[in-house]
Amino acid sequence: MRPFNLITAILILLSINTRAQVNPKSELFITLQKKDSILFEQGFNKCNLSAVENLVTNDFEFYHDQNGIQDQKTFLKNFKESICENPKGKPIRKLVKGSLTVFPLYNEGKLYGALQSGIHDFYMMNDKEQRFTERAKFMATWLLEKGEWKLNKELSYDHNKPERYDPQFEDGYPFPLFNSDSEIQRLLKDLKIPSLSIGYIHDGQLQQIRSFGVQKNDIPVKYNSIYKVASLTKPITAVVVLKLVEAGKWNLDEPLANYYIDPAIKESPFLNKLTTRNVLSQKSGFPNWRYLRADKKLAFEFEPGTKFQYSGEGFEYVRKAIERKFKKSLEEIAKEILFTPLKMNDTSYYWMKATDESRYAVESDTAGRAMKYEKYDTSNAAANLLTTVEDYSQFLVHILQKAGLSEKLYKEFIQPQTQVKTGISWGLGMQILPDLPDHELALQHTGGDDGTKCIVLLLPKSKRGLIIFINSENGLIIWKKIIEEYLGKVGEEIVKRNLNKTEKQN
Repeated sequence: MRPFNLITAILILLSINTRAQVNPKSELFITLQKKDSILFEQGFNKCNLSAVENLVTNDFEFYHDQNGIQDQKTFLKNFKESICENPKGKPIRKLVKGSLTVFPLYNEGKLYGALQSGIHDFYMMNDKEQRFTERAKFMATWLLEKGEWKLNKELSYDHNKPERYDPQFEDGYPFPLFNSDSEIQRLLKDLKIPSLSIGYIHDGQLQQIRSFGVQKNDIPVKYNSIYKVASLTKPITAVVVLKLVEAGKWNLDEPLANYYIDPAIKESPFLNKLTTRNVLSQKSGFPNWRYLRADKKLAFEFEPGTKFQYSGEGFEYVRKAIERKFKKSLEEIAKEILFTPLKMNDTSYYWMKATDESRYAVESDTAGRAMKYEKYDTSNAAANLLTTVEDYSQFLVHILQKAGLSEKLYKEFIQPQTQVKTGISWGLGMQILPDLPDHELALQHTGGDDGTKCIVLLLPKSKRGLIIFINSENGLIIWKKIIEEYLGKVGEEIVKRNLNKTEKQN
């Protein structure tokens, strides 16, 4: 074969007689999107070699900017050895959302092929870790042979490895706390914490998941273990509601009484002052939970919108109003507009038939003993969400990408709506910590229930994020060290403000 000249190859492809890029909703785009999925989801990610063999032409060629040119036979051989039999772990490819383009190829007015391009990310995965390794661009030529689309040429180029960590990170150990897996295991043992799962977002994308310990008894935790994350449910609900607002289907400032009235407050003079905005910004006037009151009844403890008080009841009130209006459960709505689009396949408000109990990280007490857990079967807008570090990280990345909201609504989401104390406010669904080092702003939410302690942090300016899931009553003890080590000066200030907090939340 002639020496590989990538630039020449791309220029040749681009000079072919093409028409304008096709609409992503067109039949051609969708067809080739499915073909790309077969090549990478079935072939690359699941090692279905027969699917790849059936997809490529006999004279298929693969061009790589680092590994040269491969014909069909060499490509399939290397595919099997370097991807499916890699002793270092399983490489996984993920298409960057919105990057795919398709241009039709014509000859004398007849469609004979198409040029497809996009951007994809690659990760290395094993049972306990998922690590981002590189991002690359790709270009493919598809030919229409007897009515069937076949892959004739594939180019993979502009590979870029992460250059944002100290040298230790490339080996999987980014910070002094994490000099070795054995050191982490020692810390967990000393603190009687069964498991710890960490997700790290950098440059606006999930870079790494690391998991340590056990789910229950001697069952090792995995990178995709499922946790109950308590009040980390609230940001999910908030974004679902804001998406309804963005779509013009819901109003932040309309009285919730227009759709639902709890019998316990039907005579209250504050009834029509309760709005979704007040709930999301933690100014509903409700207690955290009615069962915490002496009379066990829901009541306004002050006029909505006048001051801060953390409340799960408020989120539940919004859920009931939304379900009344749309005649759908919150789970159904969230799945339609959030979970499915973001491929959050392991996330739900309650236990489903499809929930993989074998991956559940069971809550534990202060002695590290597994606690009994309930398989609840109804939505709670404020608590009990089941999810994985990967799924929740995808949600946080979505927030960094403005969550599909308009500039105006997104600014309302991340701007202080309620002052709690100096250095801590509430936006529309998450805590806001302004004026951090390096002019940074943090979005934060915690999730704490018996036997589970979780926290997520987002830094919109630097597009970083940290996710910590711990299935232990002792989880708070280790938060401080992890946050400081991962986020540096910003993390130290976040920890300081959290330690000085006076409000209680779940």
